[in-house]
Amino acid sequence: MGTYGVAAGVEAAAARWATVPLAQLAAPAAELARRGVPLNAAQAYIAKILAGILVTTPECAALWAPDGRPLAEGDVFVSAELGESLARLGAEGAAPFYTGDIAAAATEWVAAGGGILGAEDLAAYAPVEREPVRVAYRGRTVLTNPPPSAGGILIAYALALLDRRAGPPSAVELVDAMEAAQAERTDEFLAGLGEPGFAAEFAASRLGSTTHISVIDAGGMACAVTCTNGEGSGIVVPGTGLHLNNILGEEDLNPQGFFAFPPGRRLPSMMAPTAVVREGGEIELALGSAGSNRIRSAILQTLVGVVDGGLAAGPAVKAPRAHYEAGVVYAEPGIDVAALTAAGRTVKPFRAPNVFFGGVQAVERDPATGRLSGGGDPRRGGAVVKA
Repeated sequence: MGTYGVAAGVEAAAARWATVPLAQLAAPAAELARRGVPLNAAQAYIAKILAGILVTTPECAALWAPDGRPLAEGDVFVSAELGESLARLGAEGAAPFYTGDIAAAATEWVAAGGGILGAEDLAAYAPVEREPVRVAYRGRTVLTNPPPSAGGILIAYALALLDRRAGPPSAVELVDAMEAAQAERTDEFLAGLGEPGFAAEFAASRLGSTTHISVIDAGGMACAVTCTNGEGSGIVVPGTGLHLNNILGEEDLNPQGFFAFPPGRRLPSMMAPTAVVREGGEIELALGSAGSNRIRSAILQTLVGVVDGGLAAGPAVKAPRAHYEAGVVYAEPGIDVAALTAAGRTVKPFRAPNVFFGGVQAVERDPATGRLSGGGDPRRGGAVVKA
């Protein structure tokens, strides 16, 4: 498991931008954790496919299989201890999670199980503000997650390639761009992600359990946030409700092999919260996705659907998707498989839309009217809420 960062990130974001006290923001989540939340169909499916992890320890099984079987649709997930930890985040900020009693409980529990997450790792963690990667696309500016994250720069590269061509890209052209981006994920690319100025150098040399929430308010301010616990480690820290991540065990994030990153290196996540800005600075679209390696292809296709296809956020999120990886194109129904096959691609078609293809959450603002619309991905139980 890697050093967790969500608590510190939430505190830093709230300090900079929030208009509501952190305690008030945390209170609804804390109450839901204490009272319990019924699992919907998508959540129950995830619990089912991850059951091998969720029942590996008594503490995790007590939450996810309290009756000896994994929670199913309609069953209630409840964690009073997590509720208390969330309430403390609101009342005390992130300090207890990094230098206080919650940090001590986590590191002592991990050490007792033979793990290496130590007190110094948590104490040294701090959020880092970075300038986003910027890429021009069809007269807009797309802002996305910069290095050392890998996903954003690969999305930007694919968009820049597509922007060279006039008109909406075909399925074949989209897959070509995906392949070009995938091919850049070399050892040299991964080694360079942590170097200052890498994003600009990369573009210039070539161009000449994850959850996402996207929000736009009535004034046009936007926020896109992606968080992940990986698949979860199965390690729940007694007294805190914290289910620790398995990020250092995620193959997608360790393509050079496990334990290859030097101490202190931030992992090259595929998470890529993204915003599309029109000329003049008006936000048009905020989006992001879950889905590990499929994050970048899901975001790319949704963005192209809005900008090139003229779709609203909802239809763009629900539109059929393809994903290229390791020489194979995976395709949902509705993708032009015949054209891909004719272009020499190996295609593995799916019978129906699937959680494999990510979970995009997008919100759009009409620059002319200010009207807001959203898209919640049905592949992962996404939802749109107007408040």
